[in-house]
Amino acid sequence: QVQLVESGGGLVQAGGSLRLSCAASGRSFTPLAMGWFRQAPGKEREPVAAISWHGSNTYYADSVKGRFTISRDNAKNTVVLQMNSAKPEDTAVYYCATSITAESASDSSRDYASWGQGIQVTVSS
Repeated sequence: QVQLVESGGGLVQAGGSLRLSCAASGRSFTPLAMGWFRQAPGKEREPVAAISWHGSNTYYADSVKGRFTISRDNAKNTVVLQMNSAKPEDTAVYYCATSITAESASDSSRDYASWGQGIQVTVSS
């Protein structure tokens, strides 16, 4: 079982930056792709970004391309989502998750097995 803990959320003004981190732990941690999803009030959960184990494959939702960057440090079992040029529509609870595969940076929640508890990100206008 993999445990995931998100950190770095909070309140930021529109146009500002925020850095989300996700730390993975657990005996069964194996090479896996990881992703970030978000869910705004009254909306379905949506994919934000994903990265393969070696970092060679990435996915970004169209709404965040050019503004968000996903990266990972496998030695530290962490994945980071750097959010720049934040917009009010980025307001949501953000979740990190581990995939069921190593090299597929999938945008489907069905491909993710373990999830963090989520962290709130609020972008004020």
